[in-house]
Amino acid sequence: MINRNLIRIRIVQIVYSWYQNTNKDLRSAEKELLFGLQKSYDLYFYLLSLMVELTKAYESRVEAKKNRHLPSWEDLNPNTHLIKNRFMQQLIRNRQMRHYLAERPMIWDADTSFLKNLLDTILDSDIYKSYSEIPSPSYEEDREFWRKCFKQFIYLNEELDEILEDECIYWNDDVEIVQSFVLKTIKKFSEEMGEEQPLLPMFKDEEDREFALKLLHNTILNEKTYRALIEKHTEKWDFERIAFMDLIIMQVALSEIFTFDSIPTSVSLNEYIEIAKSYSTPKSSTFINGILDAIVQEIKQENRIFKN
Repeated sequence: MINRNLIRIRIVQIVYSWYQNTNKDLRSAEKELLFGLQKSYDLYFYLLSLMVELTKAYESRVEAKKNRHLPSWEDLNPNTHLIKNRFMQQLIRNRQMRHYLAERPMIWDADTSFLKNLLDTILDSDIYKSYSEIPSPSYEEDREFWRKCFKQFIYLNEELDEILEDECIYWNDDVEIVQSFVLKTIKKFSEEMGEEQPLLPMFKDEEDREFALKLLHNTILNEKTYRALIEKHTEKWDFERIAFMDLIIMQVALSEIFTFDSIPTSVSLNEYIEIAKSYSTPKSSTFINGILDAIVQEIKQENRIFKN
């Protein structure tokens, strides 16, 4: 689930912090990196559990209405599509999710007002109206209902973003990426898999975990080499006045270009230019693109790298 784009962002942040701290311990930086990536994976389960909590909130609401002193006909005969939703029941029983949340408990108890308002929004929507009018929804219709709700009401929800930012400082940069993976997960659910439906692993494979650690190590350990290249190609500028984040982004980018022959140089360049757009000054992406391109052209001519 944790893709290389997320890994790159986290490493830029870790390396930036590395130079702000007086205690420069590579092992500590490595632990912080892995901890931050673990928190990103936590967010994946936290967002999956949000749909479960919304279902439970609806079920509690239905029961409360039934137990009124003078319940109406509607109170006694509610629409139970949400409660009986087969996709949701499958998610609730999912073995991997239950095991993960047992080991790393995450609850929504502090955000009952948000849950109530979000549930109201869903129940008032055309998506729910159409779904509730289906006489007997199929599994695919159950699953599609939650995919639409997640995409429409949870994905890029500003109030939710604020809650997540308050809940964990690591989640501020992860939300959009992780939400996209939740949507992919919903689409992949199959009724035949039952509670054994696989969720996304933390890393696609061991190679991605090794990529993260190796990129961090080489960025820090080869600082002098990368800084010398940057300084050489910024001679028209006052090196000391280059935005520090720009310097860090270029240092990590060069580490990736020099270290991972299997990644095309153009891919690496594009990824770090995009990071600069979000994490540095408005003009940084253009500046970084120019400097890195000049360095790449030089080292290609010197046959120091052989990538396209």
